[in-house]
Amino acid sequence: MDNHNQALQKANQSIHNAKERVKEHHWRERYHVEAPAYWINDPNGFSFFNGEYHLFYQHHPYDSTWGPMHWGHVKSRDLATWEHLPIALAPSEDYDRDGCFSGSAFKKDGKLYLMYTGNVWTGPDHESQLKQVQAIAVSEDGIHFTKIENNPVITKAPEEGDIHPFHFRDPKVWQHDDSYYCVLGSRTKDHIGQVLLYKSQDLVEWEFVSVMAKGEGNFGYMWECPDFFELEGQGVLVMSPQGLKPEGHKYQNLHQAGYILGSLNYETGKLSQGSFEMLDHGFDFYAPQTTIDEKGRRIAIAWMNMWESKMPEQEVDWAGAMTIPRELKLKDGKIISSPVEELKSLRKNEISYTNLLVEGETSFPDVSGTSLELELEIHSQQATRFGLKLRKSETEETVITYDVKEQMITLDREKSGQGPGGVRQAPLALVEKVLKLQVYLDSSSIEVFINGGEKVMTARIYPSEQAQAISFFADDQVTITSLKKWEIR
Repeated sequence: MDNHNQALQKANQSIHNAKERVKEHHWRERYHVEAPAYWINDPNGFSFFNGEYHLFYQHHPYDSTWGPMHWGHVKSRDLATWEHLPIALAPSEDYDRDGCFSGSAFKKDGKLYLMYTGNVWTGPDHESQLKQVQAIAVSEDGIHFTKIENNPVITKAPEEGDIHPFHFRDPKVWQHDDSYYCVLGSRTKDHIGQVLLYKSQDLVEWEFVSVMAKGEGNFGYMWECPDFFELEGQGVLVMSPQGLKPEGHKYQNLHQAGYILGSLNYETGKLSQGSFEMLDHGFDFYAPQTTIDEKGRRIAIAWMNMWESKMPEQEVDWAGAMTIPRELKLKDGKIISSPVEELKSLRKNEISYTNLLVEGETSFPDVSGTSLELELEIHSQQATRFGLKLRKSETEETVITYDVKEQMITLDREKSGQGPGGVRQAPLALVEKVLKLQVYLDSSSIEVFINGGEKVMTARIYPSEQAQAISFFADDQVTITSLKKWEIR
């Protein structure tokens, strides 16, 4: 048995030994992707192959903290229910011995190719003592992967220009005309975030084209996990800049995730850059990766956590989850994000109300729970503040509030349970005094889609098992014109 298969066998056995003791915990998600046990972070290799969606993820299969990265793996026919598969990649070679870092997947000649960053620590300082290269693994069945003999296919960062020699990772591959391209996250020598563009005819021999885009002003010291695609004819560069300084209500997380719209000149390799826009205004959304499916939809999934954030589930041998899949569309020059249609198949036991008057605080029969979807439309009438409280107990609550005068929506998890607290806000103008919310609540998370996905706010929350109540509040009379609640199977 070769080194890679030995490493995979050992990692899969570790997960097998641990998964039974974690699976019944009340914080385990019901319909979000998690590893069967131990640590996960960035989504990788999100792709559509042989009629199924494949999602890989950064994975440490021996502990609930970050460690030598492997690639965990799930697949789905419908983006709603997921099947766990064996670990796809493990550190096993000289060029990736300290981690198979993030990357992407691409279908070619009926095979599924993974392109990833091989990481080697060259000393104890992980910020400055490292070597990163790009490598390829290939599979006939989309499950069992072999690292190719030509690895690494990109052995070092370009020596010409202002490009940091070590921080050089997270390849995302696509095809344009007869060539393959990939973007790589990078930084300058004096730590300004940028993205590099490469070109290949065969996925094996790669040539450096140019620095495709570079930060100016408050744009961070490193751009991780870049992803370039076209959406309705518009070029989109999604990335996760590290080190943005807070600006008012924006950039309050340790690191951010968002996009710039622009046009890529394939001859020069340069992207005309627009302004940076956030994809999510909550607490826990990082390293989003997209794919395009057979219906032509652009679908994104992100890591539903944040670096250096308290993760109480680590104490019970797992950590991290993925967001629900979101379809991306353009509207008025901005990206809107909507839950994929297939998630409706998970609904059961619908509860429905119309034209409910609320003043003060009230609740409604059968509108409660820990794993559910809510759809509601609220007409603000004369109220200046209104909203709802979820996962309530005597001492716990997660609060969504709209402030009419400030035109601001707030997600408050100061009393959400054992995890980190905090408040996040996003500016939002109502149309004809109506607020539309679609809320996905799971055992330890909340995702709020606002006014058709114009804004999204995501958070991990860690309430007690008893915290199941939901209430609605307003400082003056409002009308809930429509309220629907489904349990999610």
